[in-house]
Amino acid sequence: MQRARRIERRSRKQERLEARVTPAQKRLIERPAALRGTSVTEFVVASAQEAATNAIRELDVLHLRDEAREVSINAVLHPPPPSDTARAAVERYRKRVSL
Repeated sequence: MQRARRIERRSRKQERLEARVTPAQKRLIERPAALRGTSVTEFVVASAQEAATNAIRELDVLHLRDEAREVSINAVLHPPPPSDTARAAVERYRKRVSL
């Protein structure tokens, strides 16, 4: 949350967000804002920024897992041909175990 506040202070605020909330939601949001000594706006913006950063990070990890799975499956289903070094190693092995 501290990092979000630092980023917020460095840049000029030109955009606007609005949200309709129930009275219960507003009371819920006001309490931690007051406990932290910030305005509701500052608390909501910092919390939304932190949630957005976490969501992006989680989705990036899931995307990378999907890509890694595809690469692994593709490697198993379509392996490259053995190299000369690999073929030589197989020959040495066969000679040692008398196959």
